[in-house]
Order: sequence, then C-alpha cells, then structure tokens
Amino acid sequence: MEKLDAVVIGAGVVGLAVARALAMAGREVVILEAEDAIGTHTSSRNSEVIHAGIYYPQGSLKARACVEGRRLLYEYCVSHGVPHKRSGKLIVATDEAQVDELRKIQERAHANEVTDVVRMTRAQALALEPELSCVAALYSPSTGIIDSHALMLAYLGDAESRGAMLALKSPLEWVEIKQNAFELHVKGSDPIHAGMLVNSAGLRAPTVARSMQGYRAELAPRELYAKGNYYSLARRSPFSRLVYPVPEPGGLGVHVTLDLAGQARFGPDVEWVERIGGKEDYAVDPRRAERFYAAIRRYWPGLPDGALLPGYAGIRPKTAGPRDPAPDFQVQGPTVHSVPGLVHLFGIESPGLTASLALAESVVKELG
Repeated sequence: MEKLDAVVIGAGVVGLAVARALAMAGREVVILEAEDAIGTHTSSRNSEVIHAGIYYPQGSLKARACVEGRRLLYEYCVSHGVPHKRSGKLIVATDEAQVDELRKIQERAHANEVTDVVRMTRAQALALEPELSCVAALYSPSTGIIDSHALMLAYLGDAESRGAMLALKSPLEWVEIKQNAFELHVKGSDPIHAGMLVNSAGLRAPTVARSMQGYRAELAPRELYAKGNYYSLARRSPFSRLVYPVPEPGGLGVHVTLDLAGQARFGPDVEWVERIGGKEDYAVDPRRAERFYAAIRRYWPGLPDGALLPGYAGIRPKTAGPRDPAPDFQVQGPTVHSVPGLVHLFGIESPGLTASLALAESVVKELG
C-alpha cells in the first residue's frame, strides 16, 4: 500500500479535531476507529458542557487548552451552525465552610485569565435561580452547553472535505515503528504505512501506545477508568443555568446540566471500575440514585422523592488513581519519546471536548 501522510487512531472528538487540522494543513489522513460509529465512548457520554477553564492549575495544559479551546469552539459553533448555548453556570457553597473554597476557585479562574467569574451573594444567586439553596456562589457567564454529536459531525465533514478518510470497524492490533514510517496492522486488513501517527484512542490510549514496537512502553501512563453515572429529572427543570457544587476528589461533584431542550440531568458521580469492554459497562444502576438525593438536596432542597430516573453513563480515561493528585493532559511528542512523527494523547478527559481545537493545534505543532 502507498504510504499515507498521517493516520489518526480514534474517532472521538479530539481525534476528529486532529484529523481535521492535519487535513486542513494539506496532509493525506486516514482515521482508524474500532467501533461502528464515531464518538461512541467518552466523547458522547459526558455533560456536553463548554467549560470556561476555571478549575485547572495555572499554566497546566488543561488550563491553557481549555481557555483557548473555549474561545475557538464558540467561534467554530457560530461559523458552522453547531447547536450550542452560552447558558452560564453557578458554583455554589452550601455552607460557610465552603466559602473559602469559592474564593480559591475564583482566584484560580482569574489566574487562568477567566476574568468574568464573579462572586455572588446568596440573594444575587437566588435572584437568578429562585429554587437554589446556598450561602454564596460564583457565576461563570462563559460556560455553555453543546450538541457533542453535531460537533463531531462538523469536524468529520471538514476533514472529509479536505480528503480525509474514516475507516470504521478497524481495530488496531499492533504497530511497528520503522525508520521514518509506521506500519499499522489492523484486524482484517493489509498493513497500512504512514509517515505520521497520532494516538487519540481515549480510554485505550496507553494500551495502544504499548502495542507499538519501537516505543518505550514505560513512557505510557497507567490506564484507569472512572465511571460517571447520570440521572434524568422526571419533571421540568427548576433551573435555567448549570449548577455545580464545590468540587470533590475525582470530579466536579453531582451537578446539574441541561441539554439544549432544557431537560435537566444530574451527575456524574465517580465509580472506579476495573475493566471496560462491552455495552454492559455503561449500564446505570437505579440504586445508585439514592446517594444522589442527599447531594442534590444540599443545593436544591425541593428535589421530590422518586424524581431521578437512570439516564446514561460515561467513563473517564484516567492516568492516576483516586488518591493521587489530578494529572494534567499529556500530548506526548518526539521530544519525550524520540520517535519522529508520533504523538500520543493521554488522559484526555474533561475538558477535552472544550479543548479539542486547541489540542489539535498542539498536535500539529508537535508533528512539525
């Protein structure tokens, strides 16, 4: 087979953004996807939030890619007709002990150049959302919501219009790194040769990296999975904005997000799981909803009994465990592993969707 310019492994939102960027730079691109559709895992099983860039450590790749990605994403949504809404978000302290944490979050937001995050008194927050219960809040007007599938279709459309090709049901078995080229062995197909290779395999990215002969396996991080369950509200939403509690270890707490039709959903929680591999991994246990009621009633005391219905679940690609500090995104290029033309994307969880266009730019720069 004639050698391709580039192969992208994984047709999630970041893989599609990378393929789009490479195709628009004039590269001949093939996207390999093991599933029978695009974005079937983390990219379509999340809160569909456009994050402002509030929580992440100053100078981290998460912070930089989120803030720049959010700016690019809003522009992209407008220019490409991707359904979205600048809904705004309230981060609420439900007792006095959490007020100092709000101050720290605001300081972090401002350090990340998200300067529109403002403090609100209880009265100001309730003027926006009367059913809310809190002692103080932060308001982020630049947080929004988006149709993630429409976004992925737009990225794919841009890439295909520049000649990129999508190969579904094409699970990668292993890769041989040769001089100035990569030989990819895909189940049921002849070997594919490429001059550049981007590993955007999401949940399986570390496993894919370790399947590459000629890559130092110890450079790949751990591959861990944190499941998040969501529950739908069986009544009209009491809120018109997103509502988040003060963050908890492993996630941002059980928060309220809205879809573009205004339907409320609550989640995700954090459930560490050992393995993934089938549709059963995404089942939502109705019994887990019981622990949601107490968490939600801290900021919405009016939640009726029996109002939460099983919605859907997603799994975050983690590279550190529940007792470890939250890791940064990794865009691992030749400066780390010394393999020209190879880039790995590790641990791209939230805010990966928001950061997708900025991460794609980073990958293109790594590839030269």
